[in-house]
Amino acid sequence: MHEMSRPDADKPWRLPLRKVNTEKAPWVYRALVRAVRLVAPLLTRRHWSRQDLIPPDGGVLVVANHISNYDVLVLGEFLIWSGRWPRFLGKSEIFSAPVLGWVAHQCGQIPVLRNTKDAKQSLVFAKKALQDGQMVAMYPEGTITKDPDGWPMSGRRGAAMLALSTGVPVVPVGQIGAEEVLGGPTIQWGKLFSLRRRPVHVLAGEPVDLDRFRREGQDPSPETLELATVAIMDAVAALVEQLRDEQAPRGRWDMRVGARVPQKR
Repeated sequence: MHEMSRPDADKPWRLPLRKVNTEKAPWVYRALVRAVRLVAPLLTRRHWSRQDLIPPDGGVLVVANHISNYDVLVLGEFLIWSGRWPRFLGKSEIFSAPVLGWVAHQCGQIPVLRNTKDAKQSLVFAKKALQDGQMVAMYPEGTITKDPDGWPMSGRRGAAMLALSTGVPVVPVGQIGAEEVLGGPTIQWGKLFSLRRRPVHVLAGEPVDLDRFRREGQDPSPETLELATVAIMDAVAALVEQLRDEQAPRGRWDMRVGARVPQKR
């Protein structure tokens, strides 16, 4: 692991929530976070970097790489202790599950009806949240990475569409380590009950510069959205490179073809 200078060397996760986050949030969300904080220290050792790059207020879109079913908790805690309550876009199956679905609704999370004609409807709710000054967090890949080596895959266009239609800052976040807690695409329950604490690293980056893709009074073309999506995923991948202290492979895994493909820039 490449050691970087960290302005948060005083372990901000140990600070009381009331001291680091004054945003309003549903009581269920607060209760959930407090419950997670009782369990997380038993499973992981946190390493957080550049929380100062998370805007303290106003609409903001956070984009991150997706490596595990557990990484939502890792990313969520990082953002909440950065002073914001994120609204995640998540697959609709979560919202129909007993208990978990109720919690997701109560916490104001946003369901995504994947692979249906209603999939874009989730972007309407996400756009409204951004325009209302809230934080929305999403995984542009759309699912846990299928790249054989765990690198970020090609992204879908939803994040670019939200960014260009709202003008909010797009903050990339890279993370590694959560896959050691619960596995990657396939849940590995055995990892969860390991007696050792796994290190999880989260690193925020500078907002992605998307100005070159904006045309006042014009809706972005499919090609523009694709180029903006590549720029967003490039920013996320660069953070993952820093955390892994290695260079990502050329090309990016595309599930449609089952291989890494060149990215048009």
